[in-house]
Amino acid sequence: MGFIKRLKEDIQTAFREDPAARTSLEVVLCYPGLHAIWGHRFNHWLWRKGLRTLARFFSHIVRFLTGIEIHPGANIGRRFFIDHGMGVVIGETTEIGEDVLIYQGVVLGGVSHERAKRHPTIGDGVVIGANSTLLGPITVGDGARVGAGSVVIHNVPKNSTVVGVPGRCIERKAPKKVSGIDLDHDKLPDPVIEVLHRLEKRIEELERRGKKGE
Repeated sequence: MGFIKRLKEDIQTAFREDPAARTSLEVVLCYPGLHAIWGHRFNHWLWRKGLRTLARFFSHIVRFLTGIEIHPGANIGRRFFIDHGMGVVIGETTEIGEDVLIYQGVVLGGVSHERAKRHPTIGDGVVIGANSTLLGPITVGDGARVGAGSVVIHNVPKNSTVVGVPGRCIERKAPKKVSGIDLDHDKLPDPVIEVLHRLEKRIEELERRGKKGE
């Protein structure tokens, strides 16, 4: 894909994922997530050419300007979008597929000092909620959703929803179309609360049985 077409695709992705976007000019001027992605593409090109110190230097400048830290060694697919973006950290060996959406405060980090694959691999169509942390060389399957504030340290199956600390798989659904993916943070079930509700109902049932036996 040509350079101009790629830029247009990025702008269209911003319109698709953010209902607050009004004009192309606004998107180009006012979206730090988009600026960080564009900066990363250039820095990744430098990284692959062996100009790694220069790539790290420019990525540091992008971090200063946007609040988003993307290591130039990370591999990122098309139509990747960072909403808001402040505090996002993406490590060196991270691999991100196409049509991925992440929110502010997301960390794709490593848990090892070895010079090997040590950061997450994110599949296509994944949505990662605000302030989530994904650690280690785990794989997040296509179409998965990670709830806000989750800490994920194990692989996530395709088309599943993960929430909590540590992250638990609480739901699996058939794949949806990529365009217009929503992550309704307020509608994700809380497995701890659900257990407490079941215990509460069980206690009430036992109390009723006890009263009948009196």
